[in-house]
Amino acid sequence: MLMRSPLARDRRRPEGFIQPCQPTLARRIPTGGSWVHELKYDGFRMIVRKTDGEVRVWSRYGRNRRSDFTAIEAAVAALDAEELLIDGEAVLFNADGIPDFNGLLTNKGQRDACLLAFDLIEVDGLDLRPLPLLARRTRLDGLLAEAPPGLRFSEHMEGADGDALFTHACRMGLEGIVSKRADRGYRSGRCPHWLKIKNPTYQRAVGEGTSSQS
Repeated sequence: MLMRSPLARDRRRPEGFIQPCQPTLARRIPTGGSWVHELKYDGFRMIVRKTDGEVRVWSRYGRNRRSDFTAIEAAVAALDAEELLIDGEAVLFNADGIPDFNGLLTNKGQRDACLLAFDLIEVDGLDLRPLPLLARRTRLDGLLAEAPPGLRFSEHMEGADGDALFTHACRMGLEGIVSKRADRGYRSGRCPHWLKIKNPTYQRAVGEGTSSQS
């Protein structure tokens, strides 16, 4: 009988975890009504599930981070939904509203970080992955209307405004933007319907972690 090694067992995904959608690197910003654009922040990609009052916080690879990101856990627990699954980015903002990745590497920074939520994968037993992005985001926006400070909705701009948003991201010293097809469902793994366009002058802090929506 084939025996699994301890390493193989450790690599199994936890129950309830869904591999996040990962955008494809692109050089050009797509335009047109089928695209929307979001700012790309420097933080830790997170998948967060709430089931029967219990909140689980995972890294993009399924590592348990619940005890680290306590403000995010508390904010999701307070949402008016019995069950949900959110895709987002844990970000620590400084006093000027700029992401502080070095601070996010500390225990205090992780406790104080908020989740920039950009996709709703499941809610109250409904699998929303087949729905178009804008339909999922509309439900997410409503769900977060009165969310605690540890949880924010990641705003977007329409297709024609991609260049302007990218210029703004570069001026602020951010990573860039993520462009997404508004009419497509949610897909785990590398996806051509999500594109990341990087600020060519951006230099991230050195440390462990994963860049926003990467």
